[in-house]
Amino acid sequence: MKKPILVIMAAGMASRYGGSKQTDAVGQNGEAIIDYSVYDAIKAGFEKVVIIIKKEFEEQFKQAVGDRIAKHVELKYAYQDINDLPKGYEVPKDRVKPWGTCHAVLSARDLIDAPFAVINADDYYGPDAFKRIYEFLSNCKDETKNDYAMVGYILANTLSENGSVSRGVCVVDKEDYLESIVERLKIEKYGNLTRYTEDNGSTWTEVDINSTVSMNLFGFTQNFLKELEDNFPKFLDDAIKTNPLKGEYLLPKFVGQLVDEKKATVKVLKSDDKWYGMTYKEDKDIVTKAMSEKHKAGQYKTPLWENN
Repeated sequence: MKKPILVIMAAGMASRYGGSKQTDAVGQNGEAIIDYSVYDAIKAGFEKVVIIIKKEFEEQFKQAVGDRIAKHVELKYAYQDINDLPKGYEVPKDRVKPWGTCHAVLSARDLIDAPFAVINADDYYGPDAFKRIYEFLSNCKDETKNDYAMVGYILANTLSENGSVSRGVCVVDKEDYLESIVERLKIEKYGNLTRYTEDNGSTWTEVDINSTVSMNLFGFTQNFLKELEDNFPKFLDDAIKTNPLKGEYLLPKFVGQLVDEKKATVKVLKSDDKWYGMTYKEDKDIVTKAMSEKHKAGQYKTPLWENN
């Protein structure tokens, strides 16, 4: 069996952040979050990385991050294109938003020939997450089965102090298998409570701060690509009718759908690590401070890629 591949989604528009957070430096020597993820992934055993970007930002991305990473791992690029649709479908008029994380993964289908992990470029997951997902993928004996995994985080370890966040809130059984996952688009702290809204703040519902949530760190067999491709027209039919400009084909939602339909099992690999990300510009200082502390504690070398 071929070694697992790491697939990194870096084609998002980052509308709330207001800039290119995939390449924004958070390390003292210009390292972006993606540098730390690839570093941790290499330590876990990954030898091939596929980064999904927009074609028009390729040179900018390579100069900021990609050329540095390519010195340490086999690196390939895939390009998310809004026009990459099944035969017979067209992009709705006035739509500029990409089709979401499932579509991003599909854009890398020609480069994925082994079990693979998927992450966001702008999320810091911690070394333990990559060790766990690599071990799981390395033990995938039958790639025709829909036996998947996700690294689950405690909701409290993933919130932003600077506004609401989107999280896939999970129900997990006693054997750590996913029972359901629901994407909550606006979760926020409110005093001593954590709450979410689905109607732009008209009503709020409290959510357990210790809930397990998905941060888009999944492990899949190759067969997942076929599931994505087969379901894409169904998604488009609904999205074009109900939300043609902003409808998104989202990984947590689709994984949850497969679980609901008994078409897949998902082992939840729980991590107690604190997640870091830059949903908002104001989050950068928090992430930069956290990375500095990790360097001082000896978790990472300074510079990160020194002698590697």
